[in-house]
Formats: sequence, C-alpha cells, structure tokens
Amino acid sequence: MDENLAEEIDFVSRMLIKSGFYDEEDIFEILEDQFIEEDIDFDEITLPDVDLNDFNNKNFLNLEKTFNELASKDIIAIHNCGYDIEEGVADAFELFVHLRNNKLESKGFCFYTYDDIEGAICEGILNITFGDFDEDEDKALEIGKVVAEALTNNDFNIEWDETINTQIKINPFKWDKSYDEKEYGMEGAFETFKKNH
Repeated sequence: MDENLAEEIDFVSRMLIKSGFYDEEDIFEILEDQFIEEDIDFDEITLPDVDLNDFNNKNFLNLEKTFNELASKDIIAIHNCGYDIEEGVADAFELFVHLRNNKLESKGFCFYTYDDIEGAICEGILNITFGDFDEDEDKALEIGKVVAEALTNNDFNIEWDETINTQIKINPFKWDKSYDEKEYGMEGAFETFKKNH
C-alpha cells in the first residue's frame, strides 16, 4: 500500500473513532465502502490508537439536551445527519414524511452532518443547518431563530447573521463525544421527537 493511501486511511479512521458514533465493526464497514476501488486487505489493517482522554461528553451532552428541547418545540433535530448538507436535507425531509405517517407534525429541522463533525474535530467549530419543510423563507428564518435561541440558552457561543442562507456556527465547540450504543441519526431523531409529543 502506498504511503498516501495509508495516511488517508489513518486519517479517516481517526475521524470516525473521534466522532464517537461508530464501533469498530462500523468503522471497518465504512472504510471498506470508502476505499472499495483500492485493493486493500482490511484484515491486515489495525485501527489507530486514539487518545480518548478528552472524550468526556460534556459538550456533546449539552448539545443533545438542546436537540431534545428543540424536538419538544416541533423541530426535528438530527445528530450526524448524512455526510454533507445535501444528504442531510434529504434525510430531514424523509424523516418529516415518516413522522407525518405516524401522525406527528413538525415545523422544521436542524442538523449537523458528518462533514460538520470533522470540522468540529479539526477546527473547533460546529455548523448547524436549519430549515422548514414548505420552503418558505419566513418560516425557515423563524426556525433558525428558535435553534439559535436554544443553543444560546444552553451556553453555546454562536455566530450567525440571521439569514436563511447561512449556517449557525457554534464557536468554539470542542468535539468530545465518546462512543455509546444509543441510536442517533434519523432513527434517534424519530424516537426523540416521538418521546417529546
């Protein structure tokens, strides 16, 4: 295996471990998918030994608390939602339909993606995307204000110009999630929303 490929696999592995959302089996599945075109024997790869001392969950638990509060305000709040914004929005709309089929109504959504998690790990800033389900600018802005207020009320420092085309930035945000077996993503957001209604 060439050095660049080895470094890339090491970097991706470290990000997946530090994200706190994946166990070892999940990580190997993701690596195999991501590097499917490379001729790699993953049985010969060991995951990097990442220092977990900083993974105390303090910031993440506060974020989780905020997302639970948003669910009680009829906003679907999704952790680790897709790889990028496009996937995240598609997942949010899919969840909206699923909730409606279960006789639950939501006004809008907010989420952060896996790409945003990488940004938080590497740069100490977490981006939150928000929107509404009617593609109504006034409604979307209202969702953004509710999300921003909830984050501020939970002691997050945010940067946002109060426009619908700009993500809300939590700055600083030290990513400190440790792995647990709870459901996050769409399934977790569905259960949290249902529990709050």
